[in-house]
Amino acid sequence: MNVNGVAAIVTGGGSGLGAATGRALAAAGARVALLDLNEGAAAEVAAEIGGLALPCDVADAASAEAAVARAAETLGPARILVNCAGVATAGRIVGRNGPLELQAYAKVIQVNLIGSFNLMRLVAAGALALDPLEGGERGVIISTASIAAFEGQVGQAAYASSKAGIVGLTLPAAREFAPSGIRVCAIAPGIFETPMLRGLPQEVQDSLGAAVPFPSRLGRPEEYARLAMAIIDNPMLNGEVIRLDGALRMQPK
Repeated sequence: MNVNGVAAIVTGGGSGLGAATGRALAAAGARVALLDLNEGAAAEVAAEIGGLALPCDVADAASAEAAVARAAETLGPARILVNCAGVATAGRIVGRNGPLELQAYAKVIQVNLIGSFNLMRLVAAGALALDPLEGGERGVIISTASIAAFEGQVGQAAYASSKAGIVGLTLPAAREFAPSGIRVCAIAPGIFETPMLRGLPQEVQDSLGAAVPFPSRLGRPEEYARLAMAIIDNPMLNGEVIRLDGALRMQPK
């Protein structure tokens, strides 16, 4: 899909992977709405790229519905969605203080998995009503999984299962929307330079990066954005979960 002039929505657009993807889309001529719980952070990126910043709790139906409607009013109905909003709360199923609080597990599932589905259903509904572009495409939806979906470590039960849910969602969604020309893919990043990781001591960041076979460093948000743009550009990419990890395979701990 040629994104020039096309409306796009990026969740988690105030920082990290979402901000990098918003910048890449805008640079290619897309009209970009950045959705984030932190409206101030999204507004900073939006001002930089000439986009629209909107507050949104992706796990809340009414909040997401309002944000998608507002984006459509301002920029037109979105043909592109990139789900980057997420949380990575860690915790053993049974730790030193007993079993993990159920709400802590539910929160991760709500944001990472249900939040991605929430935006998918809303953006897809809008795109289905649009005329097809050249080649029959109506839209592209990309969600963010993780290599933890396949090799979750101790303490990642909530995070890994939320990302495994995104992996499981991708193919049935692609099959459902295929007759209407909406493609659905997911990216499964390895260890990336996100705000959370940048808060760790430099020696810890270096150690994490050294575990990656090649290149032996943390992934850069711009590299995630480049893959997202490649998926959008290539009409044969559909129903696929693509690892972006430098050949990293995570160990149990």
